[in-house]
Amino acid sequence: MPQESRKFTLEVPLDASGIKDFKPERPVKVVAYDRHGKPVSSTEARLDAKGKGHATLSFDENPGAVQVALGPATASDAELRGLQTISVNVPSTRWREGKTVKLSPVLITEHYWWWWWRWCREFTITGRLICADGQPVVGATVCAYDVDWWWWWTSQEQVGCATTDANGAFSMTFTRCCGWWPWWWWLGREWLLDPVLVDRISDFLKEEPRFARLPRPTPKPSMEVFQQLLQGAAGGSRARLGAAKAPQGSPLALTSEIDANGLDSVRQRLLEVLPRDFPIRIWPWYPWYPWSDCDPDIIFKATQLCGGQVQTIVNESIFDTRWNIPNHLNVTLTANDQACCAFSCDDPAQCPEGNCIVPTDICNINVGSVGGNVGNTAPQTGLFDPGVQDRPFAGAVDLFGVFGDSVNVDYYEFEYSTAGQNGPYVPLPLAAAGGFPRQHLVVLPGPIFTWPAIPFPVTQISDGAQNHNVIETIAHYEANNGAQLWDSFTHDLLIVFNTLNTLANGTYWLRLVGYQRPGYAGNLTNQQVLPVCDPNVQDPKVDNWWAVTIDNRAPGNTDPSGQPCGLHLCTDQPIAAIMQVAIVHQGGGTTIIQGCDSICIEPTDSLQIDFAAYDPDAFLQSYSMYLLYGLDLSIDLLDSGAFTSWSLVASPMAPVWAPGAAQVGPAYAAALLEGAASPAWNGGSMRLTVNASAAFPVTCAYLLQLDVYKRPIVNCDGINYEQANVSFESFTIQVGCPPAAV
Repeated sequence: MPQESRKFTLEVPLDASGIKDFKPERPVKVVAYDRHGKPVSSTEARLDAKGKGHATLSFDENPGAVQVALGPATASDAELRGLQTISVNVPSTRWREGKTVKLSPVLITEHYWWWWWRWCREFTITGRLICADGQPVVGATVCAYDVDWWWWWTSQEQVGCATTDANGAFSMTFTRCCGWWPWWWWLGREWLLDPVLVDRISDFLKEEPRFARLPRPTPKPSMEVFQQLLQGAAGGSRARLGAAKAPQGSPLALTSEIDANGLDSVRQRLLEVLPRDFPIRIWPWYPWYPWSDCDPDIIFKATQLCGGQVQTIVNESIFDTRWNIPNHLNVTLTANDQACCAFSCDDPAQCPEGNCIVPTDICNINVGSVGGNVGNTAPQTGLFDPGVQDRPFAGAVDLFGVFGDSVNVDYYEFEYSTAGQNGPYVPLPLAAAGGFPRQHLVVLPGPIFTWPAIPFPVTQISDGAQNHNVIETIAHYEANNGAQLWDSFTHDLLIVFNTLNTLANGTYWLRLVGYQRPGYAGNLTNQQVLPVCDPNVQDPKVDNWWAVTIDNRAPGNTDPSGQPCGLHLCTDQPIAAIMQVAIVHQGGGTTIIQGCDSICIEPTDSLQIDFAAYDPDAFLQSYSMYLLYGLDLSIDLLDSGAFTSWSLVASPMAPVWAPGAAQVGPAYAAALLEGAASPAWNGGSMRLTVNASAAFPVTCAYLLQLDVYKRPIVNCDGINYEQANVSFESFTIQVGCPPAAV
């Protein structure tokens, strides 16, 4: 006799026969949830051509009261519970009928049948991750996030991740649902405070005096923010926005302070008091129903194991969002400078023909932008942007170049000349020749993509008569260790030209000299100076060269001004010195201001400052002078438009160490217009005279600060002006002198 089944079953008849032109193109998911909302049985059912079908749910034991939900098969069991879909409650008493319970047919209307197509859809994102130069980023993890913004909070939900291949390509597919119960949608969101949105909203609201003091932004959403806004707009009366919970009968109560059902009424109240026309489409200025939004809004983040560390190489914000993406989205993402980018020879310029070399860059600056190099015949030799910025180099200077495809060089060294491109040349000192690491791709089981570094040091190898400070070529390394996939940034790096404390300031012409040495034993042979690669074979061959002008700051105390060292640097590169501060009285007489003095001024007085902004090497960039006072208040003394009386001339009390300025600037571009001969501008000693009442608007303690900057690109940092100095003096100014005692 067959053993009786111990399973409990629930028969769920399905009826979609009322749908016009019904087509049974997809299955229906049917899920049973216990009283705690946990899925306890799930199945998919197919409907016939007439729209009829049934689902059988099985249970190992009596499930008690369950809720049965129907929906799209593309939704997961957990997702289906939060959708505004068809559901049937089965009380526990039904199981008194036996181990099999059959429900009345569940009607599927045309409304749900159509929305089930939309609620949970599959999306595919394909694309490439590249570096700024177009080279692929290999082995990076690219993740896509569906984002929302609400007031000054943002929420990000990761929808998929993928790893880039050898071409930087990636692909990910994910299912995204909509049609949620609002309270359910809120329950699953994690919110973060967005500093940019805080600034945008705060700046916009503070244009109206009644919103001058805004609520303190909180990390998590809170109705208290809006209570305070409404209270402030109402002149102090308390505006209560009570937090409501989920509707009665919801499987879970809303634990957030946000009342999802009451947001519309809150929005209407806010619109009555907030200024109009906020430039960003954000709640409350625009309606917002994210639980019904069926199209993802996507941003990307990407990380890569590069240089032994996990680097964030793409980090998009809410302002980079691709709104309402299609079912298939293709993107091209550009990594930042922290990425390891795979070198490839897609551009013929990257792989020239012949036994030659192309000098390409100095500190990632194309040699065509540096005077006196290949492609630039400007007389300002070795200076970036000749005739305009005229910036020399300092510290560690990276030199880049590309070998020809048939180059026959195993090792190379650099020689230098101070006499010109044609020499004579001598070997670069060992201290000035810096090696470097190159990163290469290694794929570990998993696969795991890593970019470990291979050192390319400067090595002393003999040619049989003398030692040479040489670096191994990539071609020689691969001939002895196998082909590699190199990082594009370091692939063309040839040497780190260490100039600080190794060579005197001045202009240097450098050239690469190649040698042969198969394997890793023996002497260097076949010394050769490689010519510059030239696609026009009829042109005469020209030996390779890089022209670099160096301007390092001298070590030690070279400051002739006698100022104390500290924030002020005791250097003459550049000199920053406040020599004298004085109040010149209209009726005659001058009051000299010393540090910590307390001086009173009259409306007719003038402020006179003698100062030095000077560079003996004639590479001065600019200077600034401010009066700082009160709470974050300042006066720009070099803004002539802020004063009724303003003059800037050479100082009549210039010391020997800072002659009177022939051009007062205050920036190099202005000095050129005043007659400075490119590339030289020393600056010098100057006198600034302004009406004192505009310089000192209120009685207060003031700090006079002079900042001076030089032009060199230090350690290949072309953004900042690292050779700088400061001088400052503090004093108290009383506006309006007290009447003289009788």
